[in-house]
Amino acid sequence: MDIWLFLIFLTACFGAGATGAVFPPGEWYEKLNKPSWVPPNWLFPVAWTTIYLLMSFAAARVAVLDGNAYAMAFWATQIAFNALWTPVFFGLRRMKGALPVMAMLWLSVLGCTVTHWQLDLWAGLAFVPYLAWVTVAGVLNLAMVRLNPDVPPLEVGKV
Repeated sequence: MDIWLFLIFLTACFGAGATGAVFPPGEWYEKLNKPSWVPPNWLFPVAWTTIYLLMSFAAARVAVLDGNAYAMAFWATQIAFNALWTPVFFGLRRMKGALPVMAMLWLSVLGCTVTHWQLDLWAGLAFVPYLAWVTVAGVLNLAMVRLNPDVPPLEVGKV
């Protein structure tokens, strides 16, 4: 594995993850009705740090292989939807609007898992925790919509 490629992919991951600092959950999120099974707040940064390390490891292994075009295309797609979900859900408070973003994120992570697995067993396995986490996040997003049907989205231009 090329350490420089790993660091480049890790930089992309933390760039996407920085949206969490720009659009933190905050008081709005704390007031929402949540399902009993929502993960504790401390787990989110631990999970995402682990997932970002694994994603970068997988990408660095596959980036140097012949026939990696689909794997790299799925990787680029998933990091874009990864970066988009937080501003939609937390920034704009559009829980329903975050569902299609989450669906595209889930599909692109599935695509990464399959295409990375086809090229390198370890790279494919590295995506399994991400797929599991995004599955839980998608179900949680849907549960939040159902439990908070009357919560309005943020009006653009108002805080």
